[in-house]
Amino acid sequence: MTDTSRPRVVAVVVTFNRLGLLQRLVGRLLEVERVDEVIVVDNASTDGTGEWLRVASAAAGEPSVVALTLDHNRGGAGGFHEGLRLAVERGADLAWLMDDDGLPDPDCLDTLLSYDDLDFWGPVVVDEDDPGRLVFPIRLPGGTRVVHDISAVERAAADGLLLDVVIPFNGVLVTRGLAERIGYPREEFFIWGDDHEYRLRAERAGARIATVAAARVRHPSVGELGTSMMFGRTTYNHSPSDLKHYCMARNNTVNLREYRGWPHVIMFWAKTVWFYTFTRPDRGRLVLSARAVRAALRGDFTGHRKFLA
Repeated sequence: MTDTSRPRVVAVVVTFNRLGLLQRLVGRLLEVERVDEVIVVDNASTDGTGEWLRVASAAAGEPSVVALTLDHNRGGAGGFHEGLRLAVERGADLAWLMDDDGLPDPDCLDTLLSYDDLDFWGPVVVDEDDPGRLVFPIRLPGGTRVVHDISAVERAAADGLLLDVVIPFNGVLVTRGLAERIGYPREEFFIWGDDHEYRLRAERAGARIATVAAARVRHPSVGELGTSMMFGRTTYNHSPSDLKHYCMARNNTVNLREYRGWPHVIMFWAKTVWFYTFTRPDRGRLVLSARAVRAALRGDFTGHRKFLA
């Protein structure tokens, strides 16, 4: 018998060529009592993910696994666009969104659900090898301070929450009502910035946003996010991947122009020039950044495809 007194929670996982991590995550989600269904969006993986999902989705049991295999790699942005849309269509009251490389603690969802007056909220994402450290640095509300450890988050939280801060899409809950109001992630972004844009869109719509300090998702280290620059006065999201950098420079330009205004766009460009001129001198990155910015100003979201061959 269906319990109509509690919200229907549908987990949405986006995956691409990380079968081992996907199996670990789906195994955890199938153990979480409050999950009613697991949707896995496969970005046309070539590592056996499709075959494994066919078996997993045919298996009896609760919660069930629903597989959606895309005809080509549409990135995290395209995957979450389709996954959230499908979750809403399948009657989700809450969509629990996550990449395939995270692993929520067994009590993560229960801890998140203990707060029932929010629209877009999620856990703290910690380094799986060093749980006291944040994988994604957090800028604390009301200032410019960026923190890198869990103790700083706990000290800053009020009643267990960091209001107006969330790290999508790493175990975040999105209400059906919010998705119906603001739509789905911008699939043309491919990767990097689509999650931030969705948070900004939610913020503009007046959504109640927060990070729950006691909830945890464990995630592999992502390296040099938040690299110090300008004599330690600020940080820059450097990535060794040209694909990630191109999408970051393009999509961040779009987001800043749309939500923060031209002064912020110009400051971002200045930081990029400084970083690859003085902090990590790299003329090739400056050229790549210029190409990404030009694409952003033209509204061209096709340039990342050349990195996918």
